[in-house]
Formats: sequence, C-alpha cells, structure tokens
Amino acid sequence: MEVLRTPDERFENLPLYPFEPHYCDVDDGEGHKVRMHYVDEGPKDGPLVLAMHGQPVWSYLYRKMIPLFVAKGYRVICPDLIGFGRSDKPTSTDDYTYARHVGWVASLVTQLDLQNVTFFGQDWGGLIGLRVVAENEARFARVCIGNTGLPDAKGVPLELAPKMHAYYESIEVPTAENLGTHFVENTNGMGFLHWVKFAAEATDFVVSNMVKNSSPVGISDEEAAAFDAPFPSDDYMAGARKFPSLVPIIPDNPAIPANKAAWDVFHKWEKPFLTAFSDMDPVTAGGEKRFQEEVPGANGQPHTTIKTAGHFLQHDQPDVLATVIMDFIEANP
Repeated sequence: MEVLRTPDERFENLPLYPFEPHYCDVDDGEGHKVRMHYVDEGPKDGPLVLAMHGQPVWSYLYRKMIPLFVAKGYRVICPDLIGFGRSDKPTSTDDYTYARHVGWVASLVTQLDLQNVTFFGQDWGGLIGLRVVAENEARFARVCIGNTGLPDAKGVPLELAPKMHAYYESIEVPTAENLGTHFVENTNGMGFLHWVKFAAEATDFVVSNMVKNSSPVGISDEEAAAFDAPFPSDDYMAGARKFPSLVPIIPDNPAIPANKAAWDVFHKWEKPFLTAFSDMDPVTAGGEKRFQEEVPGANGQPHTTIKTAGHFLQHDQPDVLATVIMDFIEANP
C-alpha cells in the first residue's frame, strides 16, 4: 500500500483550528501501519463526545464546536478518517473499503480505551461510526446522528442491481454546478449515483466547493483554503473520490450483510438515540425517520430539525448543534 502524508506546514495557522495533533497507528490491512490523526480536547475525565466527519471534509469541520464542548467541561475527540485531514492517505482507490474504515476507527476507539462515549456522526462519519457503535456496544452510552444513514438497500430487490450498475455507466460526469439538481430532481430514485460519478471522475472535484455549494451561510476564502489543506494535489484524494462508491445502495454491495447486522443491534438498542438532521440537505432528507421508527432508544427523545443548515450542519449551525448534543447528554445521564 503506497501512502502519502500531507506536509505539516499545510496545517499551520488555519483559522479557528489551534488544536494540538494526536496520532495513533492502525493496521492497514496488508501487514503494515498507517497513521490516524485525531483532535483530543478538554479534560480527560470530562463527559466524552466522539464526533466524526464524513466525505470529503476532515476534523476542521468541528472547529467551532470543539471550544463549545470544552467550555462546558466536555472532552471531545474528532478523528480524521484515513485518507483525510492529517491522517495518512493511501494513494489507490482500491485501498479503501467500508470494512477497512470501520476497522481503522474501531482500532482508535480500542487503543484509546474509550468508555461511556456519546457518539455523533454526520455523512460517512455516521455510516462508519454506527457500525463501530454496533460492534462495540459496551463502550457507547448514547448516539446522536445528523445527515447520515446506515444504508442496507432495504426494499431494493437484488434483481435491480444490474440495472443500477448500467444506469451508472450510462450517465455523464456531472459538473459541480449541476450536481445539486440531480439530488433535488432525483426522478428515478438514483440521483445519488450522479454524486458517485462526480466524485470518481470529475476534474473539478474541489473539497471546499462541496462545502460552499451546500451551505446557506457561505464560507470565507480562509475557510475554503483550510478545507482544501489536506489535499495538495489529486494524488492525495483517492479516499475522498472513493467514498461515494462504497455507499451500499445497490443491493449487491458487499457491505450490506455487515450493515444489516448493525441494524439488528440497533433494533434492540435501548440506550438514548437522537436524530438532529438539517432542513436544507437534499442528500439525506427524510433519513432520520427510519432511526426514529426502528431504534427503541429513539422513542421519546426530542428529535430536532436544525434550521438554515445544509449537508454540513457542523459548519452552518455549530452553536445550535453543539447545544443539542450537550442537552441530550445532560437529559440522559
């Protein structure tokens, strides 16, 4: 496995990101180690929040939330997934699988011996983190999710898989400008495959543009540069480009059995479970309903919709989201 490591100077003087880096080594799946970065702020004996980012961003997404947790006495850990942020970046898209990502994060949780954890995940942070929670139940006390899912192709017959693959091959590579239209229109239920195609093949795949184009509050030039900092060139972006194709929405995806097994855990999950999705995210709109209906621990919880927030609600409404999570913890000691 060939691995790149973003130079440290790329992360110097980023706005609102003064956090000391921490690292742990995780198995790469081929007998070697890769380095995973994580932020670890707040008192070591404080209530613990594990907050995970998704694609194509990194822990910088939590820059405005971390100080809010720390000010209230919380300890917050924000990993950079392998392929993102200050973590190592395998250079081949074949190096990235759903199972490997789950294993890498689970290794971090185990090495740090995290206990009584409140998990928050968004986008792929949820897809990966929910698997980690389900496979390490005893370590987690509460779950809060926003703009994410645990897809298992529920309700999609296996015989549709060839048609879905053929549809993917038939579509043109979208542009950054018209990508959102495919999500909103989604006339055939396969709008997400346009995002898969864009991430895999587009020449104008720029991380900061993904945040900018989905945000109702905007992003400064300095913030844009910070979101782009981990990726000096496209050589560093294999993980970001691969992620969408790993989402198990086509019923022959190899991750589906493991996700179904995770759902089996959550169908019996009685610990507190909260959804905090946003009102302006076409990617995951309505995705909270399945969790609210199928997870016993979600019953009676104050599920909320965060207003004026797009897909990256941590960027758009950090104060509101941090308050929702802390109120959830305090109401469920």
